[in-house]
Amino acid sequence: MKICMISLGCDKNLVDSEMMLGFLHRGDVSFTGQVEEADTVIVNTCCFILDAKKESIRTVLDMAERKKKKQIRALIVAGCLAQRYRDEILNEIPEVDAVVGTSDYDAIGKVLKKVEKGERTAACSTDRLPRMSRKRTFSSAGYFGYLKIAEGCDKHCTYCIIPSLRGKYRSYPMEDLVRQASAMVSSGVKELILVAQETTVYGTDLYGKKSLPALLKKLCRIKDLEWIRILYCYPEEITEELIQTIRKEKKVCRYLDIPVQHASDAILKRMGRRTTEKELEEIIGRIREVIPEMAIRTTLISGFPGETEKDHRILKSFVRRMKFDHLGVFPYSREEGTPAALFPDQVPQKIKKLRRADIMAIQQKISAAKMKKLKGKVLEVMVEGKLPRENVYTGRTYRDAPEVDGNVFFPAEGTLLSGSIVKVKITGSSEYDLTGEIV
Repeated sequence: MKICMISLGCDKNLVDSEMMLGFLHRGDVSFTGQVEEADTVIVNTCCFILDAKKESIRTVLDMAERKKKKQIRALIVAGCLAQRYRDEILNEIPEVDAVVGTSDYDAIGKVLKKVEKGERTAACSTDRLPRMSRKRTFSSAGYFGYLKIAEGCDKHCTYCIIPSLRGKYRSYPMEDLVRQASAMVSSGVKELILVAQETTVYGTDLYGKKSLPALLKKLCRIKDLEWIRILYCYPEEITEELIQTIRKEKKVCRYLDIPVQHASDAILKRMGRRTTEKELEEIIGRIREVIPEMAIRTTLISGFPGETEKDHRILKSFVRRMKFDHLGVFPYSREEGTPAALFPDQVPQKIKKLRRADIMAIQQKISAAKMKKLKGKVLEVMVEGKLPRENVYTGRTYRDAPEVDGNVFFPAEGTLLSGSIVKVKITGSSEYDLTGEIV
């Protein structure tokens, strides 16, 4: 059997896909990245926002068409869409042989055996913590890898469907994470990227307190690991202990992804967020006071229901003052099953996009100014690869997460391996990227 895994959506979904591939390791199974070469296709879906849902549905229907034409033998739908629409998928798409929900990816081997016998099946339980595969198969670049430290979320923001798809917050035991991280490093991973729906409350369910600092200290002891990067830190959960741990531990990148979503107190309250504009400024100010070189990424939502021009002006002023290193803005997506979908005063799509463009224009100038200030500095750069046509290498500093932030471009004699770290003197910049030369 030759299996093709199509992984859609976020990095947390990618981890689930890699785990599933690990659980499918057996003598008569091989893997391919090309649908045309496969006889079995697994689509790991996302439906966090409307665009992601559309992409997932389109991909599943395309694969169903391939099965109808007998170009593949079996089709399995996994992930968030499978969890949310299990019955609809099985009833309306007869070509789908099985659905596997977000808490059952470790059952993929049993599901596949049933499919091989001609059985149609589903595994979509909730709130169980899937086992980790010790044969996880990496599909990313190899020199960096995502370590998912927890599953689910207890926040229940009014715009978000994740708690109903992924269940309550469940942390993985620290010893399991250290063991998996060690295996990842042994396979060549140089940068560990910690992910969860929220990383900052890691361990509260297992150990009775926030235990991310303790986990970071254990991970830092892993030999040959160069960088640890932390994503998805809810601002109200960032503690002084976490800030000091980042400051003291050399392997932990001075980088935090802090999704604040908005700055207007009225909108934050409607979103079900647990901070105010003043508290956000205090938290970000404290981080920068202790670690001046900290790079902060955030995400915002434009056009949330009830957002007025005044709210939008508050958000623009906040962005100008905070001067985030990286910032993304998403027009509000009205998701069925969420409280916000039923709110009055829904904002027209055109206004959402215009407000997004407003904020991104502000951020572009901020980013360009920040990049310009780096000229003349010598930074450590993790090599990502080479652009043959331009004859330059590309890499990232500690300030940049893979696939979402900027790059550094620099020439070099000889061959540099991906994942190696070199010192680069910055000689030029654009809005989001840097150029330089090896020191």
